[in-house]
Amino acid sequence: MEKKRILSGMRPTGKLHIGHYVGALENWVKLQDEYENFHLIADYHVLTTDLNTDDVYQNTIDMLIDWLAAGLDPVKSPMFRQSQIKEHTELYLIFTMLITAARLERNPTVKEQVRSLHIENITYGHLGYPVLQAADILLYRGNAVPVGEDQVPHVEITREISRRFNNVYGKVFPEPEPLLTKFARLPGLDGDAKMSKSLGNTILLSDEPELVQKKLRKAKTDPQKVRRNDPGRPEVCLIFKYQQKFNPDEIEEIEAGCRSGELGCADCKMKCTAKINEFLAPIIEKRKYYEEKNDLVLEILADGEKRAKAEAVKTMEIVRSQMKLG
Repeated sequence: MEKKRILSGMRPTGKLHIGHYVGALENWVKLQDEYENFHLIADYHVLTTDLNTDDVYQNTIDMLIDWLAAGLDPVKSPMFRQSQIKEHTELYLIFTMLITAARLERNPTVKEQVRSLHIENITYGHLGYPVLQAADILLYRGNAVPVGEDQVPHVEITREISRRFNNVYGKVFPEPEPLLTKFARLPGLDGDAKMSKSLGNTILLSDEPELVQKKLRKAKTDPQKVRRNDPGRPEVCLIFKYQQKFNPDEIEEIEAGCRSGELGCADCKMKCTAKINEFLAPIIEKRKYYEEKNDLVLEILADGEKRAKAEAVKTMEIVRSQMKLG
């Protein structure tokens, strides 16, 4: 039986943090045996919020190394840069004709970005980036897209564009389904709802044990639990959320100790630090391996781009034929 196909991607912003792992990478690694995966380095998408491209290449390499260190297999899953597969932009242009500006303006994710980044004048490219995402997914005829709940509206736009194209020109594209990630978000060390490098509230996948310990020591906890014996509220404590992910075997004991006051915040942070460092150790070891083998990383990228290009060319030949454009 032929495997269904997945397209997943990230914007290259450099080294990844544990929020990226929990929200996406972990799921990608699990799915690569069940599906045929394509992994996109979305370097054109960077332009939607930042026109400075000086760091994009190095950020691409750093992110690719983190992908490999986390367990993505380049033999199973081609990894490639969006900018190197020109068919992305061709299909994007066609798709822009199939959706209205009013529909894109209703996209809640764009509205949230405009608010959080304090964008006064939204560009045409930023408003239309879900259309570029639709082209990214459908260029590889993806059947599914692993996303957090906040990205489901984008998948719906992709489904609408797929339907519209198929109705006008004949059946070419599937209507991809969202595959929801269990831990879509991990709160930042400052208690912010999202871990983000721009907020400086992250634990990187490449952080050494001493740095993880230092960062967690300063992390916010329940403001009402001031002294060791004060009863705590695990539901409002970000360290408890980290424990849920990285220390599930002890979670009932930790919750009880926090609520009763027997477990102090310092001890809780020490437990959490040990578990996060235990999780990061093999990733850091593998990351160092790839850092010392730059030629191998570039070979993996070139091979991924060759394989992705072949699929993209195949899709666009079908699209042009259906549209009677050649």
